[in-house]
Amino acid sequence: MTSTVLRTGETARLDDVAAANGRIGDVARRAGVRSTVGAPVIVDGRKWGVLVAIWAERGPPPDDTEERMASFAELLDTAIANADSRDQLTASRARVLAAGDDARRRVVRDLHDGAQQRLVHTIITLKLAQRSVHENRSDADVLLAEALGTAERATAEVRELAHGILPSVLTHGGLRAGVDAFVSRLDLPVDLDVSSERLPPDIEASAYFIVAEALTNVVKHARATRATVWAAADDGVLTLEVRDDGVGGANPDGHGLMGIADRVDALGGRLRIESTDGDGTVLAARLPLSTR
Repeated sequence: MTSTVLRTGETARLDDVAAANGRIGDVARRAGVRSTVGAPVIVDGRKWGVLVAIWAERGPPPDDTEERMASFAELLDTAIANADSRDQLTASRARVLAAGDDARRRVVRDLHDGAQQRLVHTIITLKLAQRSVHENRSDADVLLAEALGTAERATAEVRELAHGILPSVLTHGGLRAGVDAFVSRLDLPVDLDVSSERLPPDIEASAYFIVAEALTNVVKHARATRATVWAAADDGVLTLEVRDDGVGGANPDGHGLMGIADRVDALGGRLRIESTDGDGTVLAARLPLSTR
C-alpha cells in the first residue's frame, strides 16, 4: 500500500491486510494490523514520505478516512515546509554574514598589501625628495618622478578595488550600463537585452552582481561559445535570465550559485536553475522591486 501511495501520489487503503504480500504484510499481520490507510506527504512539490494510519479492529476504516488523512497530510506538508524554510533561511543568513566578513577581510588585505604600501612608499620618497631639495642635491627630480609614479599606481589600485565593490558606471548609469561594462571585459560573446530603466539602488546592485557571478561561472566552467542576458521589470518584479550554450550540469550547491541563491533569498525573490548535461544552463531570477 505504501508503494502504491508513493507511485501514484494519491491516498490509498487496504481493508484486509491478510491480502498483503511480502515482508511488510507478514509484519503487519503478526502485529495484529487488520487494515491501513495511507496518504502522501508532498513538500514543495516533492514526495517526502507517506502518512499511514492502521486499524486493529475488525471491519474497514470509515468511508471518509482517506479525505481526513489527506487533510492532515496537507497540514503536515505545510509544517515540514515551514520548518525546512526556516532552516534554509538560517543557513542562508549565516552564509551571507560569512560572505560579508570574507569580503571585508579581502578589502582590508588588498588595501594593506597594495595601495597602502604604495602610499607609504610615496610619502617616504617625497620626504627624501624634500631633503634633496634642501641639500641642493641633483636627485630631487628622480625622487619626485618615482613618488608620482607610485602614487598613480596606488590611485589605480584603489579605483579597481572600488570598481569591484560597486562599479561607478552602475551607480551613474544603471543596470544596463553596469552589465554593458562588465560584459565588455569578458572573453565571451554575450547578447544583451537589458532594460535601461532605472531601478531602486539595492535592486540594481543585486541584479548586477547576480549577472556578473552567473557570467563568471559561465566563463570558468561552462565551456560555452555564447551567452545571453535578458532583464526586464514588469508589475513590480525584475526578471533576470542568463543563458549559455555550454556543457550544462551546473551544481546548485557550488559556491557561486549558492551565493546567487542567498542574494535572491535575501531580497525575497525566487531563483530557478536548469542545467541538463550537454544542454547548457539557464539561470532565472525574479526580484521584487520593493521589499516593503
